[in-house]
Amino acid sequence: MDLIEIVGIEGYIQTIYMAVYPDKLLLLDGGCRTDVDKVLDYITDTLGRPVTDLKVVMVTHMHPDHAGGAVLLKQATGCLIVSADKEKPWYFGQAGRDLQMIDIGLSHFVASRQGKGFEPLWYDPVLVPDIAVKEGDKVPGFTDWEILETPGHTDRDLTLWHRPSHVMYTADLILRIKQGYIAPYLITLPDAYRRSVEKVRALAPKEVLFAHGGRGALKDKVYLDLIRRTPKEPRTVYHTLQHTFMR
Repeated sequence: MDLIEIVGIEGYIQTIYMAVYPDKLLLLDGGCRTDVDKVLDYITDTLGRPVTDLKVVMVTHMHPDHAGGAVLLKQATGCLIVSADKEKPWYFGQAGRDLQMIDIGLSHFVASRQGKGFEPLWYDPVLVPDIAVKEGDKVPGFTDWEILETPGHTDRDLTLWHRPSHVMYTADLILRIKQGYIAPYLITLPDAYRRSVEKVRALAPKEVLFAHGGRGALKDKVYLDLIRRTPKEPRTVYHTLQHTFMR
């Protein structure tokens, strides 16, 4: 396959990456619902192509800035939605609905810290992907991209590995903040998180695409520091609230 380039589109609170090919486009994550017009405008105005060239939208996990725009993009372009093969939705039941509203609130908080105005971010908490994928699968229609399961932040995080160029999109596995590298605040599965970072480290990508913080190459020390600093207990909104009010 002839990958032309991987472009970054600045979304509401994150960067959305698009893999550009001569005859098709792959979006490496779904973005926020407020990012949909930005993606469509980029395709038509910057690339000068029809929106139907967007063939696949990945959803690496269900947080608002990674899943919120996927269904709207499918409606606008006819693309396929591809996400993790899991039996239950991440936002399962009433507790899941409550958690989604908390996550949307956290996204608004991040936006306010970045000086962004309020944007509607609600989206259906239950995503039914057109194609569900697991470790080692290829992205449908884009077989130069490989699926890596990298849970920890949530139970279903995916990383996308472009083996021919040694470029990797890690979604929220690693964040780049002011030229430093940190784990996400929310770590649902600490042991799984350490294994996921070790998996990425073993592949030694030449370039990592971060949803938060641009792109760059990571030295081995960064991976080791992330593994060392991973908390022993889950670090979630609920755990934070419990510890706050139990003091």
